[in-house]
Amino acid sequence: MADTLEFNDIYQEVKGFMNDGRLRLSKTGLMYKNSKTGKVENIAAADFSEGLWRRVALGYGLRLLTRGGHVYKYDGFREAEFEKLSDYFKNHFQVDLVEKDMCVKGWNWGSVRFGGQLLTFDIGEQPAFELPLSNVSQCTTGKNEVTLEFHQNDDSDVSLMEIRFYVPPSQDDGGDPVEAFAQNVLSKADVIQATGDAVCIFRELQCLTPRGRYDIRIYPTFLHLHGKTFDYKIPYTTVLRLFLLPHKDQRQMFFVISLDPPIKQGQTRYHFLILLFAKDEEISLTLNMNEDEVEKRFEGKLTKNMSGCLYEMVSRVMKALVNRKITVPGNFQGHSGAQCITCSYKATSGLLYPLERGFIYVHKPPVHVRFDEVQCVNFARGTTTTRSFDFEIETKQGAQYTFSSIEREEYGKLFDFVSAKKLNIKNRGLKEGMKQSYDDYADSDDDQQHDAYLVRMKAEGKIRENADSDDSGDESDESFNPGEEEDEVAEEFDSNPSSSSSSAGSDEEEKVEKKKKKPKETKPVKEKKPRKKKEKKGKDPAAPKRPMSAYMLWLNASREKIKGDNPGISITDLSKKAGEIWKGMTKDKKEEWDRKAEEAKRDYEKAMKEYNENAPSGTPKKEPKSKGEKRKSAKTEKPKKAAKPASPARTPVKTNTVKSKEFVSSDESSSDESTQKKGSDEEMASTPPSSNESGSD
Repeated sequence: MADTLEFNDIYQEVKGFMNDGRLRLSKTGLMYKNSKTGKVENIAAADFSEGLWRRVALGYGLRLLTRGGHVYKYDGFREAEFEKLSDYFKNHFQVDLVEKDMCVKGWNWGSVRFGGQLLTFDIGEQPAFELPLSNVSQCTTGKNEVTLEFHQNDDSDVSLMEIRFYVPPSQDDGGDPVEAFAQNVLSKADVIQATGDAVCIFRELQCLTPRGRYDIRIYPTFLHLHGKTFDYKIPYTTVLRLFLLPHKDQRQMFFVISLDPPIKQGQTRYHFLILLFAKDEEISLTLNMNEDEVEKRFEGKLTKNMSGCLYEMVSRVMKALVNRKITVPGNFQGHSGAQCITCSYKATSGLLYPLERGFIYVHKPPVHVRFDEVQCVNFARGTTTTRSFDFEIETKQGAQYTFSSIEREEYGKLFDFVSAKKLNIKNRGLKEGMKQSYDDYADSDDDQQHDAYLVRMKAEGKIRENADSDDSGDESDESFNPGEEEDEVAEEFDSNPSSSSSSAGSDEEEKVEKKKKKPKETKPVKEKKPRKKKEKKGKDPAAPKRPMSAYMLWLNASREKIKGDNPGISITDLSKKAGEIWKGMTKDKKEEWDRKAEEAKRDYEKAMKEYNENAPSGTPKKEPKSKGEKRKSAKTEKPKKAAKPASPARTPVKTNTVKSKEFVSSDESSSDESTQKKGSDEEMASTPPSSNESGSD
C-alpha cells in the first residue's frame, strides 16, 4: 500500500460554502490546502476518533470526528475510492471507516443528539442533518422553543440564518429540557462574549483599514477593536496570516492582519486589518496574568512584564495568541534600497512588497497574491508617461491586478526578482531584450528626455527580426533594384560636397562676402518635369516558384501540431511559438529540413534553367551593358546633386559667370544656367563659384 494518498478537487464544507482544495493522507495524518486562500489544515493521526463515508451532493463524502470534538467534512470522492480509503484509515489511523446513509424522508420531527461540537438531528436511526455548533453565533430560549442563529459566510450564495427547535415539556421533574438544550448548545457554540478582564490593552492605535483610532483589547480567544463609532470582535480562528512590513521612509512600520472571513461594517468587508506604527514609539507592557499562568499558557513566548517598541510588542503578543508566523519582506531591494516599490492600484498610490512566497500591496485596497495562484505576470508600457511602466498579475482564477506608475529604474530589479521566482512572464523573450534597454536609460540624465517607448519598440523589432531571419532569408522582391534606390537617395540627401567646391575661396573672402551680401534677385522659375515612375515588371505565372527555406518547410509540416498543443492560439502567437521551437531544436533535427531545402533549391535551379531555354524570343533578357552603352547612359542620367557647403566662398565679379560643377544639373537651375551648360568640363572646374546676386545681367 502506498505511504501517501492524494486527491485533487476535494471540497470542504465551511459555513454552507464548499471550498475547493487538495487533500493528502500520510502516516502522520491528514493535510488539506485551500486553493483560494492557501490556508493549510492539519489533523494528526492520533486525533482521529471516528470516520463516516456517505453519499452527498458532490458524489461521496468523508466526515471525520476528532477526539477534541471537532468535525471535518470533505466531499468530491468517487464511489470506487471507498475501499482504498477504508484500508488506509484502518492500517495507519486504526479507525474503521463506517458507511452510513443520510435520511431523506423529509420529516421535521425526531431526536437531537449532541456529540462533541456536532448537533445531529436523527429520524429513526438515520441522521437527517447535522449542525456544527461552532457556527452558532447566538442561542435564545422561549417557552418550549430554542432559536439558533449562525455566523454568515460571504462567499456563500445561500446562507442559513437561523433554525428553531420545539422541545416538548418533560414528564419528569429532572429539570427544564429547554434550558438543558440551550446549555448544550452554548457550551460548544462560538459565541463571543467579552467576559472577564483582557490580557492586555493597547490604546489609541492608528488603524488604516478600518480607518480611525482604536483601542485593541487582547482576550484569550478573540481580539476586540473598540473605536468611537464601531466595535469589532475578531476571533483568533479567523486570522489567516500576519505581516510586518517596513515603510519606504524607514520611519514607520505596517502590521497587517489577514482575516477570513472578513469583518463587516455595513455592506463593506475588510479582509485586512492594517495598523501603522512609528518606529521610535516605545511602550512598557504588563500582562493581566500571574507569572505561572503566563509560563504555562505561552511557554516562554511572552513574559509578564515586557518593554520595547510598540510595533514589536503588538506583533509579539499577536503571534503568541494566534500561533501563526509573521511574514516579513525577503531579499528584494528596489532601486532606492527599499524593500518595496511605490506604485498605484485603482488610481490610489501605495506600496507593493515582493515577498518570498507572494506579493502584498498596502494599502487601499490591500491585495495579497500568492505565487502558487499566479498564472502569469506582464510588464507593460505606462499609459501616461514613458518614465514609468505597469506590472500586471493574472491569477489562475482569472482575476487580474494592474500596478501602474512604477518608476522605470525599478524595472531591472523587479524583472530579476520575478525571474528568480520562476514565474511565467508573458513574451519572456521580448522582456529579456527590453531589460537591457531599460537599464541603459535608467541612469541617464533627466534633461535628455529619452523616448522609452521608442527604445522599447526598437528592441522588440531586433528580437523579432532575429526570430524571423530563417523565415525571410530566401525570399526577395523582384521589383527592388538596390543600385537605383541608392542613386535616388544620394541625389536627394547627399551631404558630402565635392572637393572643388570645398576648396574654393578662403575664410577672409567669406567674411567680406557676408558683409557685402545683397538680397537675392527674383528669377523666373523653370517648371519641373515630372519624374517618370518606373514600371514594375509583371511576374510570369509560368515561371518556377522560389524554393522555401528549411524553417518554412518545417513550419508547414508542424503548424497543425502547434495549433493542437495550444488551442485558441492567434496567428501572431503561433509565429512566435514556432520561432521559439525552431531555435530550441538541435542541429541534428534541423539537418533533415536542411536537406529538404537543398533538394528544393536544386529542383528550382533545374526548372529555372529549363524555363530560360524555353522562354519565347520576344522576352527581354537581363544582360550586362557594353562600355559604349554605359557612356551613353551616363550622359542622359542626372548627376548626383551635392549639398551646398556649410559656408561657401563667394567672390564679387562684374560679369556673368558660370556656376561650379556641383550646380550644373540641378532641377531648380535658372534659364541662364541652362545656357551655360555648353561650357567644357575644364572651364567649369577652373571657374571659382560666384554669387548671382553680385553679378550684372
